[in-house]
Amino acid sequence: MKRMIVKVMAGAGLLGLVLSGMAAARAATLPEVTVTGTREKALLNETAVAVGAIKGETVAQDRPNHPSQIVSRIPGVAVAVTNGEGHTTAIRQPFTTNPVYLFLEDGIPIRSTGFFNHNALYEINVPQSGGIEVTRGPGTALYGSDAIGGVVNVLTRNPPKQGEFTLGGDVGGHGWRRLLLGGGNTSGDNAWRADLNLTHTDGWRDATKYDRQSGGLRWDHALGADAMLKTVLSFSKIDQQTGANSPLTLADHTNNPTSNYLPIAYRKVEALRLSTSYEKEWSDTLLSITPYVRQNSMELLASFTLNFDPTASLSENRSYGVLAKWRRDFPRFMRARLIAGADIDISPGSRSEDALNVSFTGAAPARVFSAYTRAGRVYDYDVTFKGVSPYVHGEISPAERLRVSGGVRFDHLSYSFENHLQGAPIRAQAALPANRFYGQVSNTDVTYRHVSPKLGATYALTKDAHLFAGYSHGFRAPSEGNLFRPSSAASAAAANAFAASAVALKPIKADQIEGGLRGTAGRVSYDVVVYDLTKRDDIVSQRDSVTTFTTTVNAGKTRHRGIEVGAGLPIGGGFRVDAAASYAKHTYDDWVTNAGNFSGREIEAAPRVLTNTRLTWVPKKEARMQLEWVRLGRYWLDAANTQKYGGHDLFNLRVNWPIARDIAMNGSLNNLTNKRYADSAQLSSNQPVLSPGLPRTLYVGMEAKW
Repeated sequence: MKRMIVKVMAGAGLLGLVLSGMAAARAATLPEVTVTGTREKALLNETAVAVGAIKGETVAQDRPNHPSQIVSRIPGVAVAVTNGEGHTTAIRQPFTTNPVYLFLEDGIPIRSTGFFNHNALYEINVPQSGGIEVTRGPGTALYGSDAIGGVVNVLTRNPPKQGEFTLGGDVGGHGWRRLLLGGGNTSGDNAWRADLNLTHTDGWRDATKYDRQSGGLRWDHALGADAMLKTVLSFSKIDQQTGANSPLTLADHTNNPTSNYLPIAYRKVEALRLSTSYEKEWSDTLLSITPYVRQNSMELLASFTLNFDPTASLSENRSYGVLAKWRRDFPRFMRARLIAGADIDISPGSRSEDALNVSFTGAAPARVFSAYTRAGRVYDYDVTFKGVSPYVHGEISPAERLRVSGGVRFDHLSYSFENHLQGAPIRAQAALPANRFYGQVSNTDVTYRHVSPKLGATYALTKDAHLFAGYSHGFRAPSEGNLFRPSSAASAAAANAFAASAVALKPIKADQIEGGLRGTAGRVSYDVVVYDLTKRDDIVSQRDSVTTFTTTVNAGKTRHRGIEVGAGLPIGGGFRVDAAASYAKHTYDDWVTNAGNFSGREIEAAPRVLTNTRLTWVPKKEARMQLEWVRLGRYWLDAANTQKYGGHDLFNLRVNWPIARDIAMNGSLNNLTNKRYADSAQLSSNQPVLSPGLPRTLYVGMEAKW
């Protein structure tokens, strides 16, 4: 802890020295307003949470092929590639597939709590979005289950004020091609925008091609001078071969990185979202009502379980919900503000899953799978998730420079489960593993009730420097897969025990304190945040080292502490440097599993250091060249802390250049030095296995506007 405090203080001191010499344009690390905290525009300097934002203009310039290429410019935020546009996320957490993040589109969750998907960002059309906001740590009282590590809110683009149409495309290495269409107009009380993204790649590794079609339509309709309707229709369809990084032995990672041990795996995803937001503001009052519907489906042959539990599944769910909010300002009484509301979500869904009999050669961890047949149905059920969550949030300024906020939320969440395979555990008629049983639970209802408080304050040291501090509590109810799809087991008795323990899982709970300083020195923005987050009753999968079967349990306590820094420095001649950096330590405070006692150890897949540094040159209007340096620090490969991945440094080059009126070229060169690195790394059969990252790859494109 002492070493951690010293590092935090050193980082803060270094930032102070840097800022004392700065005098230049406002950095992109500190937006003036944020919309995520209260679901409407609010001054960031009066927001008592750590928020990072990427403007829509930046998204349009970068034209990211994957979310990892854009979000790492926010301090303390990282996304790793799993395959195609699949990803794992690290925000005040290790890189994980666990349900500890809340993904939104214009403030509306893109998936139900009951049907979490860690790949949720591939269901959003990120390269044609209007910006991205990330709240680090547990969310505010306006957000309930899921928001432990952070809230990621992708914004839709505003309709243009006059008619426009854009046509853009890019091509690149490994069969990459993409077409981006967009346009819109405003006429009287109506404004609209439509976007379409058509993408294909052959993949740079064997059997990793994917296709996506995604898009959106937004229609804004004014109802007089004080009311508005905003309707958003979004869709995505993704068909990809997925090796989920297909981890390789060290020898193959070094000498044959295009190989894929898991070529039979695939993922087919469809997502549709429709919402209409009604807002009416009069005097000092705002009323907002947003009904929505969602449809999600995923057909999956999971690559990550092929070695111990090969299955193919189809999961589907629909959602019908409403977000209702009332806000009242009391400007004459210490600028007080009161927000009250409720979120309602009803999401019926289903899962059908078959065990697989797989053909393979070799032995783990280099076992290569070549074919499969279905070996019988092992799960078949319907489940309906329901959530009713009222909340209240208040703000007050007892002194001119001081703003105090607080809130509380009550979540009543439930599942109604109907099993179509009643009876004894089902034995898979498959050879790998030879004895594989799937536990079944009877029809049942599961209910969770939880209260989440939030407190915070901001203080203006000067008109250009603001302190903030806050306490927040978050939680995460188990998802449908956690509860009703337990791990397979080597015997019928063990399968029954696994099923019983899964349905008894408790929510994950998190408590965080954080504090920070943000503002401007000269004309430069800066943002420094220190945090300490503790999780209890974490949901983990424990794998038996002998049988390789896993069980899911609530286990112990983890602690996550760190400092996050963002700053920028213009250096003249159209050049500037921007940086986002974080140092964090993620530890098992109390962690005893069937594999051992790991209390006091660092969590695996949890790099201490994350940095993103960019040198940008803007020689003239609409022209830009940018060199980016991304550093990911070392991390442990296992909970016992026996072996490490050494981390990596990547360099990327981006160019935007106008070539004629309303016509511009763009390009990017990823992994400029052709560094051999790993998107992820772990231990398998006590050997390090690494998922190779993209080699040096060139993309070029053009965009025309009318």
